Amino acid sequence: MAITPTSPRARRRPGRAARTPYVLIAPAVIAMLGFLVYPMAGVLYYSLQHYNVTRPWDNGFAGLENFRTLLFEDPLFWQSLGFSLKWVGVEVALQLVFGLALALIVNETFVGRGLARAAVFSPWAVSGVLTTGIWILLYNPTTGLSRYLADLGLMRYGAAPLADPDTVFWAAVLAELWRGVPFFAILLLADLQTISKELYEAASVDGAARLRRFVHITLPHLKDAIILSTLLRCVWEFNNVDLLYTLTGGGPAHATTTLPLYVAAKAVQSHDFGYGSALTTVAFLILTFFSIAYLRLSRFGAKP
Repeated sequence: MAITPTSPRARRRPGRAARTPYVLIAPAVIAMLGFLVYPMAGVLYYSLQHYNVTRPWDNGFAGLENFRTLLFEDPLFWQSLGFSLKWVGVEVALQLVFGLALALIVNETFVGRGLARAAVFSPWAVSGVLTTGIWILLYNPTTGLSRYLADLGLMRYGAAPLADPDTVFWAAVLAELWRGVPFFAILLLADLQTISKELYEAASVDGAARLRRFVHITLPHLKDAIILSTLLRCVWEFNNVDLLYTLTGGGPAHATTTLPLYVAAKAVQSHDFGYGSALTTVAFLILTFFSIAYLRLSRFGAKP
């Protein structure tokens, strides 16, 4: 039996074809709901509860009390938030500057460029815990760099950069720089290689110096890559736990406690999951607002 365009079977085919894409993406949507939406809803629910496994008799609905406590009665929340903002600002700015410099260097043609690129990118493959192990050995006051710097008169003998509140911040910044700079170098180098050489040749013919070519050709071309990489790195550094936890543990005297480390201390160590969920919710709102505002103000994706 022939199927005519007006037959019922022919009319059913467009409907099936329209549903096929939704059927194919359904597993991914279900996975996202299970691994993203459900945990987020759970955190929001527990943020409105008193939920401490060591004090079950106090558990119950708390409303906004956890949020009132962290905003008005918890100075460590503001201290950890302030340090998180300082940490993100310093780290991302330095990583961007050094990453861009390295990307420009390894983008040039020279003997041994492949080896130089491998050396630049290799720290990115090292985990945070292994990075911490390396830098703990380097900062060891007896066998690390401190001893050799003391021999040169640049430091005092027995100095422990990770135990001194005056030096621990920059000691941690240096360790994270070693791991974070390659991220910017990799991403920016990939974008640098898409710039047409003819643009630079035309600018050179017109008498544009190297700095002028960098300002008017390179930077505009890298605009979106810089915006995206800095945004991603801001979120990652704000949520940094592995390196700081294993390097300093948030000390000394909470001097390097970020907001995620404070969440871990409250929820994991103190078992106060209600208050920890409230802290997590506030951190999520801060990152969401920052991401939206940053993309809007930077006009990401907009044509010049």
